[in-house]
Amino acid sequence: MLRQEVDAKQRTRVTMGLKIAHFPAVKTLEEFEFKFQPSVDQRLVRELVTGRFLAAADNVLIFGAPGVGKTHLAIAIGRAIVEAGYTVLFTSATALLAALAKAETDGELAERLTFYAKPKLLIIDELGYLPFERRSAHLFFQLVARRYERGSLLLTTNQLVTQWGTVFGDEVLAAAILDRLLHHSHTLMIQGESYRLKQKRKAGLLGRATPSGGS
Repeated sequence: MLRQEVDAKQRTRVTMGLKIAHFPAVKTLEEFEFKFQPSVDQRLVRELVTGRFLAAADNVLIFGAPGVGKTHLAIAIGRAIVEAGYTVLFTSATALLAALAKAETDGELAERLTFYAKPKLLIIDELGYLPFERRSAHLFFQLVARRYERGSLLLTTNQLVTQWGTVFGDEVLAAAILDRLLHHSHTLMIQGESYRLKQKRKAGLLGRATPSGGS
């Protein structure tokens, strides 16, 4: 009976943690097709889901073209972190920046930055799909600086670090952000075909894939 009670409390805690995390979909590591994306470092992914990187406030950056599974991996890692007993919050980059901009306008930026600083792991999805306005870039820098060496960030992006000066519209600011993100970090590069294009190709809507030298 004691074991059942402990298990029930664990399930309740995990359920609440997943609700608080606001994951946009249910994605697990078991569902990820490593055979389809052989460039993914499976050993690193298996290590990340243990949550041990959180102790040192390390960051995780997942790079890759649209549709290769970056968000799937981010959610899968995040869910595993919740199950391991840690707090997680998932947000898209656009939603995050909109929330910070509104908070600044309303005179509540400090409170909103504190909110995003609280989770043990903050997942920011789709960074770089749209270029940042100067105001947004500075707000993002404040968040990164707030969490630096205090809490882990997991970012997914379709832009290589060499392109971040363009993304943020300021080479100096981009360098300052990258300096903090990369200082204690783990990186995953996904070089492969889009899952969505794969499905369309299976359905005969596209021709056969052609070899590509880039990501």
